[in-house]
Amino acid sequence: MRLRHKKGAETEVLNSPLVINAGDDIIGATQKPVGDDILSSRIWTSPLTSESIFGNNNPLHLELGMGKGKFIIELSKQNPDINYIGIERSATIVLKAIDNYVEDDMPPSIVGADTIRPQREVELCEPELNNSNLRFMCENVENLEKVFPPHSIDKIYLNFSDPWPKKRHESRRLTHKKFLSIYEKLLKPSSLLEFKTDNVGLFDFSLEEIKNSNFELLDYTYDLHNDERLNKDNIMTEYEAKFSKMGNKICKLIAKSSKS
Repeated sequence: MRLRHKKGAETEVLNSPLVINAGDDIIGATQKPVGDDILSSRIWTSPLTSESIFGNNNPLHLELGMGKGKFIIELSKQNPDINYIGIERSATIVLKAIDNYVEDDMPPSIVGADTIRPQREVELCEPELNNSNLRFMCENVENLEKVFPPHSIDKIYLNFSDPWPKKRHESRRLTHKKFLSIYEKLLKPSSLLEFKTDNVGLFDFSLEEIKNSNFELLDYTYDLHNDERLNKDNIMTEYEAKFSKMGNKICKLIAKSSKS
């Protein structure tokens, strides 16, 4: 279910120290007016790299369509030597992910105290920001070629993307060939793309798109949670936990970008 737009979400996101180019000088992007909670009409004046964002040259992984952030937050905790960026097009959803990230490090006595959220974010996040390996971004996937240098990303995750079930909307699916072309340009040679969904129709479509692209299909399953090998070290997303509880099987594929 789509979160209801939160009034003022754009301003909070733009001023969060956890959001790339939100109140800092990392990129120097120009924000254009928007009509809803989508902050995606930006002009990026210099490319993003691990060095420019995190101050190091650690591998850089992206989750495209991170939802409320459960997956990428846990992933960043388990892998402190990898840099992560969670990307969503909705400021309301990005704000929810920020809250979830901050609350993970808060004393239980004040979790949920919404009236102090902005202050607690400053107090809890800014002192440790230089040591954090996670940032968030409000951007459209179509624009990422303008944001990151070619072949600068080490891994991309797609989790429970919108299936866009109607045939006339298939070009909007994040595993459509036009998006695979973008990922290929972003990923370093022989880097990985991982995709999970409970929608079998979308998964079948995605397998065919991968097979007809420059990606190499390495592995896949229609029942992840009963696949001992592929389910090893699996981190569940919010939707994955919800759909699994409903009895839905989870599909997963792993593909590798071209060598050159």
